[in-house]
Amino acid sequence: MRIISGKARGTKLETLEGLDTRPTLDRVKEALFSKIQGYIYEANILDLFSGSGALAIESISRGANFAYACDKSRKAVEIIKQNVKKTHFEKEIKIINKDYKQALEELKQIKFDIIFLDPPYNTDYGINAIKDIIENNLLNEDGIIVFETDKEEKEYISILEEYTSVIDIRRYGRVTLAFLGRKE
Repeated sequence: MRIISGKARGTKLETLEGLDTRPTLDRVKEALFSKIQGYIYEANILDLFSGSGALAIESISRGANFAYACDKSRKAVEIIKQNVKKTHFEKEIKIINKDYKQALEELKQIKFDIIFLDPPYNTDYGINAIKDIIENNLLNEDGIIVFETDKEEKEYISILEEYTSVIDIRRYGRVTLAFLGRKE
């Protein structure tokens, strides 16, 4: 896994061994960042369920202002720290070692331009995080949530539409990316 574009382009990132995390594939990451490029410059980023920190780091590399990389796993946080140090983004990325509910509670005074959600599959963490984000008004008016899931889009559309405005849904193999905005 590597940084695709920007200041840290080409930097190889460390990842966790085993099946506990699934790094976003480079081709999916390229498509994702192509879709949200207009949101990134000087943005405040939240990378919940951060894993290796790749999405937060890629965002900073491409011109985002600041990012929070959150993961409850101590092993993941150690990998994130290594990757942040390797890319020299220590001043632009804050790492939070808490579960998503505690992290969202801690960050409730901040408004984000982009929120990445890549929760463990086969859990309701993503939908619950979206509910908390919307209820606590963490997303800027023109902000976007990028939700990665392995569910078929039809399974989630009605749930997502209850809380957000669905901007777009893209499928890449078994991965679905839902691009969500605030409800009007």
